[in-house]
Amino acid sequence: MTNTAGVPAEEYLCTRIRRAEQALTAHHEAVLRAYGLTMTQYTVLLALSRDDGMSGAQLARACGVTQQSMATVLTGMQAKGLIDRRSSPVHAKVMIATLTGTGRRHLDGAYQEVNVLEKAFLDRFTPAEHGQFCDLLDRATETLIEQTPRPAKPTSHRPQPT
Repeated sequence: MTNTAGVPAEEYLCTRIRRAEQALTAHHEAVLRAYGLTMTQYTVLLALSRDDGMSGAQLARACGVTQQSMATVLTGMQAKGLIDRRSSPVHAKVMIATLTGTGRRHLDGAYQEVNVLEKAFLDRFTPAEHGQFCDLLDRATETLIEQTPRPAKPTSHRPQPT
């Protein structure tokens, strides 16, 4: 199968990006499994390490999941002692998550192992190649965002003035 430019499907950039994403996910999941963490839990710990004291809605946005999914994730993390949750001083119904010492230790260990991959990339590319690769990935990401269909704006069902 080829596209209109005669490029075979296995050479499509989207195919290569997807393969890289799958390999990256597999790597991170294997590392995180040793710490009893999922990718979402790791992302929560990272977010809280940068901005401790976040709501479930804020963490859901940071992790790219629904608020309902995040509520389940946070309940599990609290049961493991990775986070604490308390009522917000501003909104009593909003729970604020904070990192515990156990959560910090899990994050620190997992981060060191995940970061081994970053170091491997630095070793694989020259500084110029690394910079160029980052620029190309940024351009590819911009294209993906630009080409992603947006939901149509809802139309008003109010009668139009005559």
